[in-house]
Amino acid sequence: MSCDPRLSRRRFALAVATCAAAPSLVRAGAPLAVTDVVGRRVELPGTATRIVLGFYFEDFMAVGGAAAFDRVVGISREAWEGWRNSQWKAYTAVLPHIAELPDVGEVDAGTFSVEKVLSLRPDLVLLAEWQYRGLATAVARLEAAGVPVVVLDYNAQTVEKHVLSTRILGDLLGERTRAEELADTYAAAVAEVVRRVARSDGRPRVYVELGNRGALETGNSYGDIMWGRLVEIGGGTNIAEGKVSRWGPLNPEYVLAADPEAIFIAGSYWTNREQAVLMGFGVDPDVTRQRLAPYLQRPGWRRLAAVREGRVHALYHGGARTLHDYTYLQYIAKVLHPEAFADIEPLEALRRHYRKWLPIRADGAFMVPFFTT
Repeated sequence: MSCDPRLSRRRFALAVATCAAAPSLVRAGAPLAVTDVVGRRVELPGTATRIVLGFYFEDFMAVGGAAAFDRVVGISREAWEGWRNSQWKAYTAVLPHIAELPDVGEVDAGTFSVEKVLSLRPDLVLLAEWQYRGLATAVARLEAAGVPVVVLDYNAQTVEKHVLSTRILGDLLGERTRAEELADTYAAAVAEVVRRVARSDGRPRVYVELGNRGALETGNSYGDIMWGRLVEIGGGTNIAEGKVSRWGPLNPEYVLAADPEAIFIAGSYWTNREQAVLMGFGVDPDVTRQRLAPYLQRPGWRRLAAVREGRVHALYHGGARTLHDYTYLQYIAKVLHPEAFADIEPLEALRRHYRKWLPIRADGAFMVPFFTT
């Protein structure tokens, strides 16, 4: 809102009151300081207008609106186009200029280029915590060149870090009100799941596997982050807890011995992975089920309680570590405690989030039960 004295007396009074009530809103050119998720105080000389974005593309847009990408000058393209290809296509169909953004490389592949970043003359680099840990030397070089680096963390899958990351984005993008509503919605939804789980009996054993390699290979499971954390909050016992620190494959014999009572395979639309569990925007859920079927043919799987009881599901991997992952938490909790969550519709909650905050619609395969009857 502009505090313009040419407004009518009544409107001017309202404008003055509004501006006085929000003295900390970011103004163009005003210095800004934030403390990021790893406790680093980062100072910016003014509002960032040339941002390099490493990850959390949808969350950046949810907080800043679609127009926030007008301030982005570079991205880690493989982390979006390669890992979430159907999502990438959905966004570039409505915001084609995203496809023209320069690529700065990808951390896990070892292609992240400090030189490329600096060539874009950024006034802010936003990184996920896992990218920051993998780029210690590169971060030091960027900061030595005078480029502020701010770290976010939705991967930890905690309310605290989700809320903090969202508020940081709100401050950096001048969208504090929008950020607060998103953060409050997230915190309230998780709190409601926790409340209902506390009233439920038992904690079923759960196995989660990343379906990026197909059934012939064992994909990663998750410890106390991402899907592993959602399983615990959702009222399950994660069989990977204590077996992997963050993520990593479990021994197939251990999985059989643990006899999970529910199985979730995380799928996506990875490029050049013909056996992967296919999920995401524009994907038919029946195609997802076809990709899931070989998992049930693994040695010993037909004897698992989860298979016998019909609790095998696919979850869209792009839905974890996001501002809307509470909808996937709801889905997990409903699978594990169906009576306690009988009135909750996770897929509709997901679609509602997209309608309100993002420029695309959640049409495709995101939460898919293998058994339909």
